[in-house]
Amino acid sequence: MLIPLILLFLVTLLLFIHATGKNNENYWKKRGVKFHNKNKVMGIFWDFLMKNRPMFQVVGDLYKQYREEPAVGFGGFFTPSLLINDATNIQHVFQTDFQAFNHRGIEINEGDHLADNILLMNGNRWKLVRQSMTPIFTSAKLKKMFYIMDKSGKDFVTYLKNNPERLKDNAFDTISTYCCAAIGAAVFGIVSESVFDSPFLDIARKAFKSTFKSDIKTTISSFSPWLSKKLNIKLFSEHQDFFIAAIKRIIRQREQENTKKYDFADMCVSLQKSGTLRDRETGLELEPTDELLSGQAFFFFTAGVEPSAASIFACLMELGKHPEHLKKVHDEIDATFEKLNGELTYESVMEMEYLEKVLCESIRLLPPIGFLGRQCVENTVLPVGNIKVEKGTKVFVAVYELHRDPKYYPNPEVFDPERFESESAQDSSVYMPFGKGNRLCVGMRFARLQVKTGLIYFLRNYTVKTKINGYPIRFRKEMIQVRPNNVDIEFIPRNIKN
Repeated sequence: MLIPLILLFLVTLLLFIHATGKNNENYWKKRGVKFHNKNKVMGIFWDFLMKNRPMFQVVGDLYKQYREEPAVGFGGFFTPSLLINDATNIQHVFQTDFQAFNHRGIEINEGDHLADNILLMNGNRWKLVRQSMTPIFTSAKLKKMFYIMDKSGKDFVTYLKNNPERLKDNAFDTISTYCCAAIGAAVFGIVSESVFDSPFLDIARKAFKSTFKSDIKTTISSFSPWLSKKLNIKLFSEHQDFFIAAIKRIIRQREQENTKKYDFADMCVSLQKSGTLRDRETGLELEPTDELLSGQAFFFFTAGVEPSAASIFACLMELGKHPEHLKKVHDEIDATFEKLNGELTYESVMEMEYLEKVLCESIRLLPPIGFLGRQCVENTVLPVGNIKVEKGTKVFVAVYELHRDPKYYPNPEVFDPERFESESAQDSSVYMPFGKGNRLCVGMRFARLQVKTGLIYFLRNYTVKTKINGYPIRFRKEMIQVRPNNVDIEFIPRNIKN
């Protein structure tokens, strides 16, 4: 009796898979859109789960195969899924028709406090919280905060001199340690002798680290809100108790202090004193509870460590491969320090033009995030190809491949900072190392300042040598990030007068 039941189950399952795949295929064919026939049910997500490859490469394979198509459909369980390739359509999704694509594509369950942040929030709730968070990242606030960032850079150089073993191996970990200290000090006011061994760094490393468990949770949250709710999936549950307790302590401590530090903790206190957050247009109200603010703090912290460290690593990696550009950056930094008698200022960081070009080109070649995703929230049409996109459809963009497409960047594999001679190059519809449009990372200006300050102190005191363990460059399996697996950087002390 058992064997016939098993056979019946298998036949039913195969029929279900076939019917679902055929439905996904017909859905896009009816709309005149090419459909990727491999894994018609799970599409690229099956490849990611089953193979030892990062998601951005799986998405990139699809882009390269259908580069000349304005978009290509693929299996996404029961959710219509579309990779958008045409630059005009990309512009349409992220900026022109933002109202139709303002959803990140992940649903958060109640009680998942750390995931309840402006990266993953959606709709009016996202808009209201983002408006409340934005003031901390104005140019005026960043300028007032710069003294903390500057101190973090100086302190880290001292840390490296006292720990020379950090100069030769595991450069990404070394850079992450700096980013953790800088974000901890500048956003949360965490300053102590043990800041470079902070437990917050461990959380930042683990939060977005790709494991089979985390990949399954993210995939379900992305493509089956119903199942995610039934299973009560919490994306960051293992970090929740520690992080919320820590942020509560920081806020309560800051309430008792009378000094202004112009950081995130100050803003938390101010928001709670002001009371309920209100959106005048919709009437939406939110209480700035410790838990809500902890979610925003978690986002700022994790986003301020891993992507910033990836940007610094990319820049140092390219400079270590190209000594002619490294010399120009060294000369610019040295001239600035000599002009200012060894002291750095906010204005001097912003005025370093060659460093800016080098950074832009580095994160073109090695963006911190390899692809972007959105969910359609109202029926719309993509202009190129006249593609009808229904509410609920998931759309993706292959950032890594767009950055290396010769259609947009001649000789794309060549490291050429002069591509960014004009500021307009950063406004290109396909250049999106930190995202694009109205959902562009709210802390981007803070991140770029942190990254450039770190680079300046690293390169003022050290030169760099890139070590690649066999070509081509290989990447670690990650859901979101772009992390080289066979590349390291050696820091070599420079003889300078401080």
